Amino acid sequence: MKIFRNVAVLVMFAANVANAQQTSPEAIVEPLMTMTLADYPGKEALVLTVFYPPGAVDPVHRHDAHAFVYVLEGSIVMGVRGSETVTLTPGQTFYEGPNDVHTVGHNASMTESAKFLVVLLKDKNKPVALPAQ
Repeated sequence: MKIFRNVAVLVMFAANVANAQQTSPEAIVEPLMTMTLADYPGKEALVLTVFYPPGAVDPVHRHDAHAFVYVLEGSIVMGVRGSETVTLTPGQTFYEGPNDVHTVGHNASMTESAKFLVVLLKDKNKPVALPAQ
């Protein structure tokens, strides 16, 4: 097991957040670990936490990965193109597939923070997030 420290990917994601939502606080993404998956050549698992300050909004993006979200604190609003938007609270989950475009992602509160855990199953050495329209 190795700790994921790819600062360039995080800077890219933070820059996308800043560019898409100049007036909203930025999400804070903290990588926890990455693991090469020997049973799945060319794939890896990435575990990270996302902290949404009050009012934080993500830009439209995609992961080109299987993304499993678990809400730890607060309340978040999530949605992918073609599906209904959902509001999630601690203990609830959300899934994004490799072909999904994440069109809605933000803190449901303008006064309270939110935090969630994300497990991504993705192609090794590919970006965590890509801008989308």
